[in-house]
Amino acid sequence: MGDFELIILDRVGGFLLLLLQIGLVLVGLRIGVALLQLAHHLLTLPLRRTERARQFLDLLETTLKQGRPLEENLISLSQSRCQSMGLGFHLVAAWLESGRSLAEALTRVPWFLPPQITAMLGAGKQMGDPAKVLPACRQLLQDAHSQIRGALNYLLVMTLVISPFGFIVFGFLMLFVMPKYLEVFAGMGITSGTGLIQFLAAHFRAVVLAQAALLGLLWLVAFTYIGGPRVVAWFPVLERLHYRLPWRRRRMQRDFSTLLAVLLDAGVPEAAALTLAADGTANSVFRRRAARAVEGLRQGLKLPDAVHLMDDTGEFRWRLRNAVAAPGGFFRALAGWHESLDARAFQQEQAAAHVISTSLVLWNGLFVGVILVAVFKVLTSLINTAALW
Repeated sequence: MGDFELIILDRVGGFLLLLLQIGLVLVGLRIGVALLQLAHHLLTLPLRRTERARQFLDLLETTLKQGRPLEENLISLSQSRCQSMGLGFHLVAAWLESGRSLAEALTRVPWFLPPQITAMLGAGKQMGDPAKVLPACRQLLQDAHSQIRGALNYLLVMTLVISPFGFIVFGFLMLFVMPKYLEVFAGMGITSGTGLIQFLAAHFRAVVLAQAALLGLLWLVAFTYIGGPRVVAWFPVLERLHYRLPWRRRRMQRDFSTLLAVLLDAGVPEAAALTLAADGTANSVFRRRAARAVEGLRQGLKLPDAVHLMDDTGEFRWRLRNAVAAPGGFFRALAGWHESLDARAFQQEQAAAHVISTSLVLWNGLFVGVILVAVFKVLTSLINTAALW
């Protein structure tokens, strides 16, 4: 083979290698774009759920104001191939076409709306006027916006960016950088100041496990938040956890009281109103307590005394007893308390978000500070040794 053929083969090989490198870069870019799209899809799930529910409530309110049949209007809109509310809306319309009521259709597609809104709309349907529960439904959507803002501003950034980055950096330093430091200083005969690095190296697994456990817990919280009602349905224990969170409990108490007031003003029997109001919270703890209150009514207790079985503090009992004697109905009499519950829940939620985010920053800063102290102690020993020379 002559020199000319070798040159041609070398040029062709170089060209093919260049094409391979370009292909690998394009594949890497494509994978990166796909990962970013997946992250965007997951992070915007709560926003899209809230927007879908808001559009559906707007549609219901407009239809009721126009006096048109609710089910027929929803079926007609679905047949026009409306895409703004997603596949769930068309599944609801399909159940409506099969003869189901709106409450039954929403129950058949539980992931279309938050379970609280589904239960509230069902209660409104039973009392014959769904429009009366729409303000309570919209209040739930305002809660969702508050939770999304807090999660995006604090917890998701800490969970998906800062904590994983700190975990990776700490592992990289302890596996690759610090051992080289120890080898270099051991070769120079310097042993003072390396005790902290040796301690971290000796307890590396325990530190990494602690970091991994914290990171796994944060990712579990993020998964629960992004998954929404579906995850709560898969893991019922989360309902008890939500009840233990003070801001969640106050909002559930507000929703329960609001719906109970609307139902009582509409003339719904007290036992049925308690059951429907508890369903509006979509929480098993409230449902069990409402069942105890209903049993108290059957035993002859008055409504304020029966409701005392649902509230450990006794405040709801006092408020409801005053509302019974107040003119203008239950909803108007309890409006100020509902606003107070909402304000306190917002303050507690924001305070919790600040405390958690600050704690995570301090936790990650602790590891950075320990590593910096370890490195500078060794460098100080090196400077002192050089000065003695």
